[in-house]
Amino acid sequence: MPTRNDMLLLTGFVAVVLAAPFLFEPIGAGYPDLLQKFAIFGIFAIGFNILFGLTGYLSFGHAAFLGVGSYTAVWTFKLLSMNPLPAIVLATLFGGLFAALIGFISLRRTGIYFSILTLAFAQMSYNLAYSVLTPITNGETGLQLSQGDPRVLDIAFGRDYGAVLPSSDLFGLEMTGYPGFYFCGAMLIVCFYIALRIFRSPFGMMLRAVKSNQNRMNYTGLNTRPYALTAFIISGMYAGLAGGLLAVTDPLAGAERMQWTASGEVVLMTILGGSGTLLGPVIGAAVIKYFENIFSAFNKSMLGDIFSFLPESLQSGAVSVASLFVGEGWHLTLGAMFVLIVIFLPGGLMEGIRRIGALARRKKPGGGASASTPAE
Repeated sequence: MPTRNDMLLLTGFVAVVLAAPFLFEPIGAGYPDLLQKFAIFGIFAIGFNILFGLTGYLSFGHAAFLGVGSYTAVWTFKLLSMNPLPAIVLATLFGGLFAALIGFISLRRTGIYFSILTLAFAQMSYNLAYSVLTPITNGETGLQLSQGDPRVLDIAFGRDYGAVLPSSDLFGLEMTGYPGFYFCGAMLIVCFYIALRIFRSPFGMMLRAVKSNQNRMNYTGLNTRPYALTAFIISGMYAGLAGGLLAVTDPLAGAERMQWTASGEVVLMTILGGSGTLLGPVIGAAVIKYFENIFSAFNKSMLGDIFSFLPESLQSGAVSVASLFVGEGWHLTLGAMFVLIVIFLPGGLMEGIRRIGALARRKKPGGGASASTPAE
């Protein structure tokens, strides 16, 4: 059963997700499209953390499962129904099945060899989706909905979209705007709760033992591969669900979701937030997506307004320097922040939060005498 601290953590997490439009409004991140990305990539990062954070297996191919989930969801919309529930169920299932296939082969190796194998499989998947499997994926154009799609379940229940290109809807509630975010947010809460139970379970303890010293466990006669494969499949299911939710909020699937850059992004999210923690991957996903959507929108005219208080001789120089780190150069800001965090906070942003909490407790009268559980 969850402990009191776990219930407090879960309650606080649920409260933040539900109040996200109001909490993030002051920093310009309260609009639904960005909040949906926070939730979806938070799920992606939580799943990756179950593999990397608990077992230590670093996969560079998780974008393959994200892409499989997206393609599965769009095909479900085309063939069955625009209701998102069948789409996300099948996307999660196919993500797990594809992860089982890749994991069965890749987990025959460990360390960098495992990472390279997953990267190779992801790149093969990307190239298959981009060219060879064009009848299924529609190649570089991407898989999209059309008015001539059969949608047999919708027709069976008398649902007729007429001449309008349909969008996903949950029993009549369209998955756009804030309803779409809260649907993704509900999935995020469920995924966070499942991850919490895994972290606190004997299975989670076995995964930590695999990360700690897999060779020693093998020498005792315990076969660790089934545990690692199970973690890999669960992680793939999370990625498939995230890919399905991307299609739910925008019914389109393209091969670019399988590129190695997408796999690298989830690695950055997890390490930036704090690998092996519960909240870290979600925080890392939110930070990276915030930088991507907010900082990339800055241009020189906006920077000119920001530095308008400076003398004109200094203003142009400040704008020129700052423009290197925003707009198309926002990756420089992300890279600089990542370097600083790895150097000064090797445990990610969660380590910074722990340090602030510990400092606050020391300043309280008698704070040093009481034991406390570190935040996750």
